Amino acid sequence: MDTVVHMDLDTFYVEAERLRDSQLKGKPVLVGGLSARSVVASCSREARRFGVHSGMPTREALRLCPEAIVRRGDMDYYSGLSRTVTEIIAESAPLFEKASIDEHYLDLSGMEKHFGAFKWAHQLRGRITHHTGLPISFGLSANKTVSKIATTMAKLSSGELAVDQGKEKPFLAPLSVGRIPGVGRQLQLDLAYKGVSKISTLQQLPSDLMEMAHGKIGLQVWRKGQGIDPSPVTPYTEQKSMSRERTFMADTTSQAVLKKKLMDMISDLGYELRAAGKMTGCITIKIRYSNFDTHTKQTVIPYSSLDDVLITKALALFEKTYSRRLLVRLLGVKFSNLVAGSYQIDLFSDSQEAVSLYKSLDGIRSRYGYKAILRAAIL
Repeated sequence: MDTVVHMDLDTFYVEAERLRDSQLKGKPVLVGGLSARSVVASCSREARRFGVHSGMPTREALRLCPEAIVRRGDMDYYSGLSRTVTEIIAESAPLFEKASIDEHYLDLSGMEKHFGAFKWAHQLRGRITHHTGLPISFGLSANKTVSKIATTMAKLSSGELAVDQGKEKPFLAPLSVGRIPGVGRQLQLDLAYKGVSKISTLQQLPSDLMEMAHGKIGLQVWRKGQGIDPSPVTPYTEQKSMSRERTFMADTTSQAVLKKKLMDMISDLGYELRAAGKMTGCITIKIRYSNFDTHTKQTVIPYSSLDDVLITKALALFEKTYSRRLLVRLLGVKFSNLVAGSYQIDLFSDSQEAVSLYKSLDGIRSRYGYKAILRAAIL
């Protein structure tokens, strides 16, 4: 019998800030930028009672909840805490997947015969909170989808919830279709317009009807609504990566040429990261000189997929790696330690306009190709 546990850190950024300042406990807290033009990246339960939610303009959030305390997000700090949680899980989990900066899937199939999967997950949850001070919830079931939804429901009570095998459909039935992973606001509105607001209604529809109306995504949503999800827990590895390399037509020592090419490759990779819904936690620079000596240097960074952040980090690393006395034959860059995540959480000090700008740029590239719009420094 398959046994999958989904673990999710509760209001991660808010609780991380409360670790640094205990006076924030029990108070409405917003994490994001400090200007009125910025957006809310995360908010506490106390703030949500006033109607505040993630992605809302900070100005609007403060209008709804004037007593809210705003903290500027610190991805360096959050990334460090995330890695600590991952290390604790890695010490004992037989197989796990880091799904994002604040959530993990664990495959405990077969463990119930020896330890009891629920008891084991309960003990692991206790170790994480003891060592980090961060609250964490988990859901347990036969697959990823049901476990993730169970975690969401667990946050409303004890922080732990198991769904027995064979009980997936009745567990899901009374919930909103918006609870299904992959159902965005637009699809939820479309389904509601057709009278499908609860998963119970979705469960009664023929699968081909959902596929006809919404294509492949409709079929996937229908299956998840039935409690069916065959996707495996993908083993987490720090080697998960994407990279670019460029060999120059003529070897060069020109810093202008090298930095221009480096920025071009990073912008290309940054777009690829965001299109895949990923962030990177490590950058590696590779330089091969004309005598074929090859040097690499890497640095761990706060999880990000923003060109501005990645270019700044990569150029600093390039300066440490590059020897100005030798001609360069090849230049490469690699992003590794990839996790799922939205680039919006990176924009703690940026405005809504910056969020919209990145979305617009990526939209243009998605339609017309990466070269359709480039930074002036790359041209």
